[in-house]
Amino acid sequence: MIDFHFKSDFLMDNPSYYADWINRIIESEGFASGQIDYIFCTDDYLLELNLQYLNHDTLTDIITFDYTDGKTVSADIFISTERVKENAEAFKVDFDTELKRVMSHGVLHLTGYGDKSHDQKKIMRNKEEEKIKMFHVEP
Repeated sequence: MIDFHFKSDFLMDNPSYYADWINRIIESEGFASGQIDYIFCTDDYLLELNLQYLNHDTLTDIITFDYTDGKTVSADIFISTERVKENAEAFKVDFDTELKRVMSHGVLHLTGYGDKSHDQKKIMRNKEEEKIKMFHVEP
């Protein structure tokens, strides 16, 4: 089950569309969905988590706590919507596209993709683009 929680002013339109999309991403990578909680929050909220759990004193757009068991993906995924907004402006894309990139990024990590090396980053970006294109709403 995919659930969405809001610890900021951000509210998502049609969360069921996003849940369906995330499920399809996970299935397309050969995994099943367990309990996945997306928590949309502020920079300050995410910075506090970053300090408390990772000892990083930096702003970030996403932190993922992985509870995956075998081929069943489960996690708490925290996303700073303030970072997403700034990144969207920096990358010259709309907020929705950048949000989908970050949401898919977290799930891709859970299915085994990394982003530490140059080659891993290239693969991750290509996968993000592939998964963003999977988002569609049936009439």
